[in-house]
Amino acid sequence: MLASEKKQSVISQYRTHPTDTGSPQVQIAVLSERIGELTEHFKTHQKDHASRRGLLMMVSRRRRLLDYLKSHDSESYKDVIQKLGIRK
Repeated sequence: MLASEKKQSVISQYRTHPTDTGSPQVQIAVLSERIGELTEHFKTHQKDHASRRGLLMMVSRRRRLLDYLKSHDSESYKDVIQKLGIRK
């Protein structure tokens, strides 16, 4: 789980307007942070299979959000993947 301050900083960095907390860009950024934290967790806890399932579900949710963003706003999609460094 992300710390509240860290989550707020991620939201403020990727939001599209001052009260934005649920746009695809923000959701993708928050999921990417959680995925990064879980990836670090698995470096020391290789046998935590329950959390690994959660990680796979988060990755697929992020993939679906990226597909949605790509089909609806390709400029935003390019901006988000460039900022996060998650695609080629």
